Amino acid sequence: MESFYPQILAVHVGAVALSGALFFTRAFASNVLGASWTMSAPLRYLSYSIDTTLLTAALMLMTITHQAPFVTPWLTVKVLLLVGYIVLGSYALKRGRTRAMRVMCSIAALALLAFVVTIAIAHSPWGALSWLAPERQ
Repeated sequence: MESFYPQILAVHVGAVALSGALFFTRAFASNVLGASWTMSAPLRYLSYSIDTTLLTAALMLMTITHQAPFVTPWLTVKVLLLVGYIVLGSYALKRGRTRAMRVMCSIAALALLAFVVTIAIAHSPWGALSWLAPERQ
């Protein structure tokens, strides 16, 4: 399975990009344009399918690299922030009571997703803020 690492990583990265793009599209259309199609069953099922692919690829990568959340610090932070992204995304698309709250949750969710990507790239719990990280001795 290790020989498939590059392909699995490409699927994972592609799924992240698709998931983020679909969330952005749905949040923008819903909260800015007032569209109602953003919660249609086909889009929800597409989102579930992309996220399932993303999670499956992530689990495969963790198996190949022998890394796990709550053991590997950067992966722990990535998973915890991913939970925050999911919660904010839920409020952004349907649970937010006001339009302003949904817009703010959309922006916060996208910012969190961007930070999660920087954590994944840097393999550091500090992600893009690695320059603030304490020096290791």
